[in-house]
Amino acid sequence: MEQITAIVSGVLLAASFYLLMRRSLLRFVIGLILLSNGVNLLIFTMGRLTPAQPPLIPYGAKVPPEPYANPLPQALILTAIVISFGLLAFTLVLVYRHFAEGESIESDDVRASESDPPLDVDEEAKRLPA
Repeated sequence: MEQITAIVSGVLLAASFYLLMRRSLLRFVIGLILLSNGVNLLIFTMGRLTPAQPPLIPYGAKVPPEPYANPLPQALILTAIVISFGLLAFTLVLVYRHFAEGESIESDDVRASESDPPLDVDEEAKRLPA
């Protein structure tokens, strides 16, 4: 089972890197989603998939009975899901604002939507009528 999840995680990461290098911002967002899901699956796989019991300590015992599932990867994944959702929401808002301003989703058009850089003081003095 661990080999299958490792292969699926690798495929997700490879597809996400491919989509992150495309010119379309929409494909970039889809690649970002796949990247976060692939990393979450990789962390989950690194925590070893075992059909063990939950790590609950019975009454009167000091340690949970063996074998028990490791709760740390699950807690890390839960935190990563929340962070990736916030990052995805922020990225979608940026793409939407770029589309609203520039009427394009291409990443090459991001430069075109920026204003001109400020002029030096000497160049401004030359432009003003004397």
